[in-house]
Amino acid sequence: MVIKTDELPAAAPADSAREPSPQAGGKGRPGAAELPSVMLLNGDCPESLKKEEGPAEPPRENGLDETEPGEETTGQEVIVIQDTGFSVKILAPGIEPFSLQVSPQEMVQEIHQVLMDREDTCHRTCFSLHLDGNMLDHFSELRSVEGLQEGSVLRVVEEPYTVREARIHVRHVRDLLKSLDPSDAFNGVDCNSLSFLSVFTDGDLGDSGKRKKGLEMDPIDCTPPEYILPGSRERPLCPLQPQNRDWKPLQCLKVLTMSGWNPPPGNRRMHGDLMYLFVITAEDRQVSITASTRGFYLNQSTAYHFNPKPASPRFLSHSLVELLNQISPTFKKNFAALQKKRVQRHPFERIATPFQVYSWTAPQAEHAMDCVRAEDAYTSRLGYEEHIPGQTRDWNEELQTTRELPRKNLPERLLRERAIFKVHSDFTAAATRGAMAVIDGNVMAINPSEETKMQMFIWNNIFFSLGFDVRDHYKDFGGDVAAYVAPTNDLNGVRTYNAVDVEGLYTLGTVVVDYRGYRVTAQSIIPGILERDQEQSVIYGSIDFGKTVVSHPRYLELLERTSRPLKILRHRVLNDRDEEVELCSSVECKGIIGNDGRHYILDLLRTFPPDLNFLPVPGEALPEECARAGFPRAHRHKLCCLRQELVDAFVEHRYLLFMKLAALQLMQQKASKMESPTSLENGDGLSSESKPDAPPAPEAGGEEEGSSASGLATVKELAETVASDDGTDPRGREVIRNACKAVGSISSTAFDVRFNPDIFSPGVRFPESCQEEVRDQKQLLKDAAAFLLSCQIPGLVKDFTDHAVLPMDGATLAEVMRQRGINMRYLGKVLDLVMRSPARDQLDHIYKIGIGELITRSAKHIFKTYLQGVELSGLSAAISHFLNCFLSSYPNPVAHLPADELISKKRNRRRRNRPPGAADNTAWAVMTPQELWKNICQEAKNYFDFSLECETVDQAVETYGLQKITLLREISLKTGIQILLKEYSFDSRHKPAFTEEDVLNIFPVVKHVNPKASDAFHFFQSGQAKVQQGFLKEGCELINEALNLFNNVYGAMHVEICACLRLLARLHYIMGDYAEALSNQQKAVLMSERVMGIEHPNTIQEYMHLALYCFASSQLSTALSLLYRARYLTLLVFGEDHPEMALLDNNIGLVLHGVMEYDLSLRFLENALAVSTKYHGPKSLKVALSHHLVARVYESKAEFRSALQHEKEGYTIYKTQLGEDHEKTKESSEYLKCLTQQAVALQRTMNEIYRNGSSANIPPLKFTAPSMASVLEQLNVINGILFIPLSQKDLENLKAEVARRQQLQEASRNRDKAEEPMATEPEPVGASEDAATQPPAAKDPSSPSLQG
Repeated sequence: MVIKTDELPAAAPADSAREPSPQAGGKGRPGAAELPSVMLLNGDCPESLKKEEGPAEPPRENGLDETEPGEETTGQEVIVIQDTGFSVKILAPGIEPFSLQVSPQEMVQEIHQVLMDREDTCHRTCFSLHLDGNMLDHFSELRSVEGLQEGSVLRVVEEPYTVREARIHVRHVRDLLKSLDPSDAFNGVDCNSLSFLSVFTDGDLGDSGKRKKGLEMDPIDCTPPEYILPGSRERPLCPLQPQNRDWKPLQCLKVLTMSGWNPPPGNRRMHGDLMYLFVITAEDRQVSITASTRGFYLNQSTAYHFNPKPASPRFLSHSLVELLNQISPTFKKNFAALQKKRVQRHPFERIATPFQVYSWTAPQAEHAMDCVRAEDAYTSRLGYEEHIPGQTRDWNEELQTTRELPRKNLPERLLRERAIFKVHSDFTAAATRGAMAVIDGNVMAINPSEETKMQMFIWNNIFFSLGFDVRDHYKDFGGDVAAYVAPTNDLNGVRTYNAVDVEGLYTLGTVVVDYRGYRVTAQSIIPGILERDQEQSVIYGSIDFGKTVVSHPRYLELLERTSRPLKILRHRVLNDRDEEVELCSSVECKGIIGNDGRHYILDLLRTFPPDLNFLPVPGEALPEECARAGFPRAHRHKLCCLRQELVDAFVEHRYLLFMKLAALQLMQQKASKMESPTSLENGDGLSSESKPDAPPAPEAGGEEEGSSASGLATVKELAETVASDDGTDPRGREVIRNACKAVGSISSTAFDVRFNPDIFSPGVRFPESCQEEVRDQKQLLKDAAAFLLSCQIPGLVKDFTDHAVLPMDGATLAEVMRQRGINMRYLGKVLDLVMRSPARDQLDHIYKIGIGELITRSAKHIFKTYLQGVELSGLSAAISHFLNCFLSSYPNPVAHLPADELISKKRNRRRRNRPPGAADNTAWAVMTPQELWKNICQEAKNYFDFSLECETVDQAVETYGLQKITLLREISLKTGIQILLKEYSFDSRHKPAFTEEDVLNIFPVVKHVNPKASDAFHFFQSGQAKVQQGFLKEGCELINEALNLFNNVYGAMHVEICACLRLLARLHYIMGDYAEALSNQQKAVLMSERVMGIEHPNTIQEYMHLALYCFASSQLSTALSLLYRARYLTLLVFGEDHPEMALLDNNIGLVLHGVMEYDLSLRFLENALAVSTKYHGPKSLKVALSHHLVARVYESKAEFRSALQHEKEGYTIYKTQLGEDHEKTKESSEYLKCLTQQAVALQRTMNEIYRNGSSANIPPLKFTAPSMASVLEQLNVINGILFIPLSQKDLENLKAEVARRQQLQEASRNRDKAEEPMATEPEPVGASEDAATQPPAAKDPSSPSLQG
């Protein structure tokens, strides 16, 4: 099975490209173990080799922490977490007692939450729980409650209200009333997001055992809508968000809002009145309600007359719902129905996601009255973090104290990671809200007298600055352009230092928000920094890019600990008084000790070395690989740096080279010892000549897969010999020294490659004594730049050609590039290489995605500056005008300026304190499509060095085979536009496609740090390793354990949990437990929709897996509707011509074949055959399989000639690829015989009829409807799941063999666990779920080595 987009660790959102993801084989932890130099020096083999399980835990970050406890201890620790649960009885007023399962480490508060969610107790919020007459404390753990055990009775006791409790109650009732309403998800608030799975599965899949539809299906079920059929040209938008029946919510009330009589006057407060509500019931009755300390009752006030006396019926209820039940029969009926529906929904449809996901389309929604929403919008919601005493949150204190939590054993680490993750997601939400408020002009600047671009803001204890070059700070680096990229570079630095996690070194909470064309950086505030001057507070680093530089021993000590995992060289620079200053980071990195005594580092924008391909330095020539590719090219700013993945891959590459050089020399020495024991200088010549640029032949093209694991294992053995020689033999040392020199290691006794981030930094000077070191460092940087062009990009294109990675849209393409350390500015280069590739046709999909990405990124750059000139009232007109110029075929769209009659006569002359978006500027209105497309082509040339051949959108679509709907999706996702869900006529030449009513909203695009759950991650990896070794049961247990730990840290919703669930589902399926597989996969689909987006390529993948498990559980119509959904989404996101489409169509064709829809089935299977032939070549085994599937359908239709024709094609391929004796070839030839017999029998019958007329004696023909089992078997084959019946003995042998291979790979991989899987790996480790998540029996059916 091809490795799919879901295998790109799409696990992390685009911005977290740095972090490893569960699928990435997990070598991505950027902080990490010792380099093997240790191995070389003392020859002891690191822990991970001694343990037999797969890639077990790498030593804790950086060796600062004690190393990870071995698997056994971890096992026991985990048990601590899973204390056995017990059940208690709950007595609540007015309902039957019921029992509840609880676990000892839950808090009492969690029982509260459960009761507020249960259908029969959901209307209570203000209550306490009593055990034997004693009230339980909200925040105590259950195990600490005396006398609480199995069968204890907890009483629910109603408590008196306070204003706060009354507000919480009203808010909760409103949430219950709106619980099925999707408007929060469409509006992107409160971490709600969309999910449509239930529309296609008719509710929960678990209960569908009751309604199994066998073969007697209604034929209507099978026919897909026209636009899903192969070859259809239309790409409708509306089906993206189908209308969910439950969304037309049952109306319980017309209005529920705060009354205008609030707050109660003093004398009423002394009667216990807390606040007044105004309600219009569904029967149109208007009532006024008092919330008092004892509960809710009707009063006699009207809209214009205040009378707080109770009205009749004089009914006091502790819950607002009970009161409304009394006065409105409709409310009673509908509220009960609503709650029934609410609890039936899958919990994953309701739980909040950790970070907000925005939808780029939304249907037209009515705007209904909503008291809570109105209140939230106008009261400052700063202090409204419900559980927090005190007003605003001290974000910095929270972020830093969570980092300081202990982390000695598993429970402590889980607690710490959960706290870190929670604070980060809260901080991200607050920062996003603040940034939008800043740009919308709702926050007062702290320097209001300066011009708009220079202003800075503080809101909710977060500091906000705009991405402009203030006070010419970045003058030498590219001005505003540099100021725009600096925040994202800084964020990457923060992410990296956070991942290394050194105790005692602190970074700021950082979030970068792009909104309405502006970039806002939000940071937590260092205590005391605002009272002091920057000059006084910086005690390490430089505030003027290296003119004045200071250092500090404590900072050097802390940063020294990060230098090994981050490959940063400790170096000396000169300050303005020509004194040498020692640093262990770039000069911009500043150290400030806060008033809290913590050591903070900030401005981490140059954590990684510069990218010389985009930094022309006079007098410095780049290696010829770079020159050939047209580098160096001047970029628009000088802050281009290499990605951490690239640095890691480069060092890995150098390490292999180092091992080979050392090994080669040792062998030569051994040989020379035999001949003449005296000649000492033997083998010296080699190392001095062998320059780093000219590695031994096999390396030149980036580690070819050819150098197999065993080759690397020998290198490792040689390393051991090198190490053992070390003490005694001076020659051994000599060899190491030479090899070190050849690969640019900074130590001469061990391999250790590091970079000096200040090389080529304008304004930084180095002391004379370091000139040689500086020269070596410059060479190293040039080599790294060449490595990116000569190894990484060709390696990427090779992976594309082999379909080892299959991006489907711009985001997944960017993800794949970033994993290999290739920045997006190289996109033009990647496309050039794709165009020149001999397998150009097989890369068609990559080329289309790349061109689309290039166009939309260029358009985004233009859109950003375009929007800055638009005032708020013209926003929707401006955006729709831009979209018309970008996508509509209408030749001269006219912008609608805001209506004239609304422009006031008095023009305000004072413009100082406008919000940044308030330039009254209508320059945007004159843009034309021709001008925009000219600018896009220019931008593509300047930024990506790629020449686009198109002057209009229609030419672009024509030339490159793009789809306008796909371009619309890409530009909307990149810029945060939300448009109305309707069919747009892009190609009409008579009217523009968009009107201003079509632009519904503009959302922020947010980049933030993604904290990781490290322990869960190690379990996940060990589980994957076990599965690869064929130990499915053990693997399954480990992965279940990982799932528990992930849930512990991230809560219920997270991309990594999604990967975990997918793998569990697959394992259960392989082990034959279809029900479990279904339930896990359903969760995976829901989670992917909610966390990654409803049409993310990963979600499409999950839909396909779910369809397979549905089919296996005989839910055929559900399986089909899921596959149709997946096909629709693929058409929308990319189009039809994608290798993934072949797999999808094969699936659809097989299911249709199973339900005897032969003609439909053929349409899909023949399309799959065409796509496979194009992308895998006509001789590929995938194509042979495709021919066979088509032949089977023709056989069922009794069209034997066509069947024979296809099967012969398949047979020929098998014969040429696998030889006569392979079982596939034999199977095919058997099937050919069988077809021939059937064809002959049919012919005889026909002849009989011709001869004897209608009286002929005809033997009944046997036409076989395919059995479900045979269809399922084929489905498993095409989806890469093979069940191979093995005897016990075979199994043992297989496991032994796999274990042996595993160890070899281990040896080769053991190098630095922190490295990411790169092109230099012996094999693309875990880049694929299929490699990483299936037993050997479940690999790609079409690869001959695994057959037989």
